[in-house]
Amino acid sequence: MSQPTLLAVAHGSRNPAAAQVIRNLAGQVRRLAPVLDVRVAFLGHSDPSLPDELDAAGADTVVVPLLLSAGYHVTADIAGAATSAGARVAAALGPDQLLVTALTARLAEAGVPDGTPVVLAAAGSADPAAAADVRQQADLLASALDAPVLAAFATSPQPAVSQAVASLRSRTGGPVAVASYLLAPGQFQDQLAGSGADWVTEPLGGHPALAGLVIDRYRVARSAKTGSGVAAAAS
Repeated sequence: MSQPTLLAVAHGSRNPAAAQVIRNLAGQVRRLAPVLDVRVAFLGHSDPSLPDELDAAGADTVVVPLLLSAGYHVTADIAGAATSAGARVAAALGPDQLLVTALTARLAEAGVPDGTPVVLAAAGSADPAAAADVRQQADLLASALDAPVLAAFATSPQPAVSQAVASLRSRTGGPVAVASYLLAPGQFQDQLAGSGADWVTEPLGGHPALAGLVIDRYRVARSAKTGSGVAAAAS
């Protein structure tokens, strides 16, 4: 019996490098799970669009949001399109321990010393559930690092990334690192360079843990009861 199509859906960006990161991530998923039909779509700024790919993939599809937290894009944009197409929707990628693996690897790559306070820098959302997801991921990272980790946001809510960096520096009297909680380069990643941090990590999208996480989200949603609602993440 054939497996449902895995349709990975990213936010999209005007930066062409961002779309390439997403396509490379899809390629990693294909290499890890060669039996799956893995497709990519974007909510904006890049092609193909989500409705077009849902039409091409058909109803036997699991949509995996390439988004690091729940929020309007998952519960409205993606879920709405999936409902119309009869497809299932997996949970957002975060929070998750596999993201801790990717975040700690990025901190090590940037040369951040053990014990350094960290600002987990997310894009931000007006949806309180999305902000709560980011704060939960910050707590998971803090436990792994045994160091202070403060969630911050490029847009809303508060604190802004630069405010969080200043707060941690004032509290600890030492250097502060920013861990990018973004999948791909673009406007928000560029903003992190001006945050006042001593180190800023690269986005997460190219780390191999992300491909495993996409497959995990797909499998949970595939195994859930038939329907187009958003599946819960595995505990």
